[in-house]
Amino acid sequence: MKKMNRTQQWRWIFFFVGQLILSLGITMTIKGEKLGIGPWDVLHVGLFRNFGLTIGSWSIITGFLIVGCTAAVLRRWPQIGTWMNMLLIGLFIDFFYWLIPPIYSTGGQTAIFIAGTAVMAAGVGMYVSPNIGAGPRDTLMLIITEKTGWSVKTVRTGLEVTVAIAGWLLGGPVGIGTVLIALFLGQLVHHTIPWFRTLLLRVCRGDETALGGKPK
Repeated sequence: MKKMNRTQQWRWIFFFVGQLILSLGITMTIKGEKLGIGPWDVLHVGLFRNFGLTIGSWSIITGFLIVGCTAAVLRRWPQIGTWMNMLLIGLFIDFFYWLIPPIYSTGGQTAIFIAGTAVMAAGVGMYVSPNIGAGPRDTLMLIITEKTGWSVKTVRTGLEVTVAIAGWLLGGPVGIGTVLIALFLGQLVHHTIPWFRTLLLRVCRGDETALGGKPK
């Protein structure tokens, strides 16, 4: 029982900390808007510019729509972690956007954008690794990966490009940074997910339940 409790604690720690890290990374890239922003955020900002609300609010709304679609495909409701991710990421984005001051220099925006991309990849890998429930967008990515047999980086890149085009049509800011995230974030996540899964197993002393498996 003690081992299970310790394992569950680590799983939730990875889940929550990963979401914080991901939200921070997203906000960092938005603060580097001179380069363009991440594809999903191009969509959220485009919706914000057309219909109001906040960037985080549109993250929650689009996440809810994706949850509905993936639930229909899987014929079951997603894990509680997916719902929590949908809500918390949007709230955290708005919080970090308020917390981080504007950056006006091109050099500063370039630096925070590059750093934010790496932070995003780390956040995705960390919160997905305990298998508590991937966020709506990453759930969609994992479903497509499972159904097609394509690699994570291929599916992620395809989704990022598609969403970037939709956001651009809505007037969202697109630039070289958008292209960089669309092309390379998926490749980074392809490495961070297994890395954090290995780390989680290590801190849980090899307990398979750390990855959401059945207890022995």
